Amino acid sequence: MERALRASAPHELIDTVRSALAEHFGALTVDLLMADYGLTMLQPVAVLPYTSRPVPVRGSAPGEVFSTQRTTCEPAGSGVLALLPVTVRGDRLGVLSVGLAQEPGEELLGELAQVAEALGHEILVAERDTDLYLQARRAQRLTLAAEMQWQLLPGRACTRAEYQLGAQLEPAYAIFGDNFDWSTSADHLTLTVSNGMGDGIQAALLTNLAVNAMRNARRAGIGLADQAMLADQAVYAQHRGDCHVATLLLRFDLATGEVDVVDAGSPRLWRLRDGVAEPITFDEQLPLGMFEDTHYTAERFHVRPGDRLVLVSDGVYDVASPAGERYGEQALARAIVNTREHPSAHVPREILRRLAGHRDGGQSEDDAMILCLDWRGR
Repeated sequence: MERALRASAPHELIDTVRSALAEHFGALTVDLLMADYGLTMLQPVAVLPYTSRPVPVRGSAPGEVFSTQRTTCEPAGSGVLALLPVTVRGDRLGVLSVGLAQEPGEELLGELAQVAEALGHEILVAERDTDLYLQARRAQRLTLAAEMQWQLLPGRACTRAEYQLGAQLEPAYAIFGDNFDWSTSADHLTLTVSNGMGDGIQAALLTNLAVNAMRNARRAGIGLADQAMLADQAVYAQHRGDCHVATLLLRFDLATGEVDVVDAGSPRLWRLRDGVAEPITFDEQLPLGMFEDTHYTAERFHVRPGDRLVLVSDGVYDVASPAGERYGEQALARAIVNTREHPSAHVPREILRRLAGHRDGGQSEDDAMILCLDWRGR
């Protein structure tokens, strides 16, 4: 099956899986549902997007599989539907639905789960060469700024033995300058969350410049404080202080839990430890690009196994209700505590849902970013 997937044209992966599962497992139907950008709908993948009815994540059997990441079987006519998460290294892409004449045993379910995993890996490779799967994720059209921001992201979740993390941006189809980035190596995890000033294309271009400048410095083996300094110089050289990017940079030592931090602006860090949520504050330094030759220094703190870190942009804690009341730290702390049983990949979407409830249907004045990291350590 994996050889057949690798040999398939990028747009024919589903047809290949459908034919192989029919031949080897007697599958009656095979469908792929991909999570939309807002993580609220599961969109059927078809040759032409938007031709099949989407499935809501909340209140549906496929949505339950997507949220819990647990394989399940549902009655369907005279047979059953096996629903399997399509996930790559913790990044939840969607759900594979396989119609069978009778309920499968544990061994067969395990083999189908392997097929779903292999399909997920091939989709990520195929997206380099086809728009089919990216189109299928869209419940509506993206703005150009949002298109640029989503293409800049590394993914929406990542899992390793030492940590699990998940992140989300809102409004998913019209984000401006908020962004997150990460990179992992044998011994370290580097995270950055950024908020470029302004809105629309200006904010997206500004954030793209800053994120790629930090990546360029990181890939050259430069330390965290100097990554901030070089990105600061790149933004200043382009905009001469007229625009800036608020950024929080963190570098985790996977063996010890020591974390180097450079706080260059508005994104904030919260820690959930032993059921208590509290903000972790640092010396706030200048946002990237404000002045020429700004020097940055790194601070240090420590995480313990079992800690949960939640990073948020100002579009979260500054959100106003229709009456003008800001979401604030108390409401955010409650949301972090109340979602403590959720897996890290599910937490950002859940907190953003509560944030939407605070707005009571009102339009967001700013985009919002939430990243959740569960630390296990070694």
